[in-house]
Amino acid sequence: MKLELYQIDAFTNQIFGGNPACVVPLQEWLPDTILLQIAKENAVAETAFFIPKDNQFQLRWFTPDIEMDLCGHATLATAHALKTILNHKENSIVFETLSGDLTVTIEGEFYTLDFPSRMPIPAELPQIISQSLSIQPKEVLKSRDYVLVFESEEDIKNIHINRSIIDQINLDPGGLIITAKGTNSDFVSRFFTPQSTHFEDPVTGSAHCSLIPYWAKELNKTNLEAFQLSDRVGHLYCEYHGNRVKISGQAKTYSVGHFWID
Repeated sequence: MKLELYQIDAFTNQIFGGNPACVVPLQEWLPDTILLQIAKENAVAETAFFIPKDNQFQLRWFTPDIEMDLCGHATLATAHALKTILNHKENSIVFETLSGDLTVTIEGEFYTLDFPSRMPIPAELPQIISQSLSIQPKEVLKSRDYVLVFESEEDIKNIHINRSIIDQINLDPGGLIITAKGTNSDFVSRFFTPQSTHFEDPVTGSAHCSLIPYWAKELNKTNLEAFQLSDRVGHLYCEYHGNRVKISGQAKTYSVGHFWID
């Protein structure tokens, strides 16, 4: 079977920036074991698979390890592939997903994701996580992911997380968000997933489902600009709408090709 494969850099306006995702269009679902094997072979943080359904699309996301319930950058990448490679005519795309119907609107080079809001609540930090951190947070919260708030952007840049320690805890399907008020933006963050193939995710759209409501409340504003401070760096424009958040960014196509499975 010959299948198409697109690799897209999401939440960036330049190649080799943002977060790479693979996008695979299908006409019908393959077995989950095959989808996971394809994601492993692609060796990026997420592979998105989609099939057309009526006037929208069914969308699923796989890391090299598991199927995810929500993924921002691979959703943006899928919308970009539909619009720029597959010539989808509409500027609004609806995806049917494990997290409900998700809409992506397109305006120029920007894609805006309409995602659920996940306000984090105060939580206790597991000792394993605390022991792995070279700098301790000033605040600990949790939604799907742990959200650790630090004093400064420099803390986010300079922190060391001892993977041999933190890998003793399994947070699937969640992860660890570290965040602080930004120097030249409203807030910054990084995202880590213990026991996963990709320990640090370059840009994590789904993490902003928690970051946006938190920082909107802290900064008393509903429109925010954010950077994810991985080596590849991600740039996100964010809006808080109560039980929904909107996350906007750009994308660039890295490659278009095919692969074959038996």
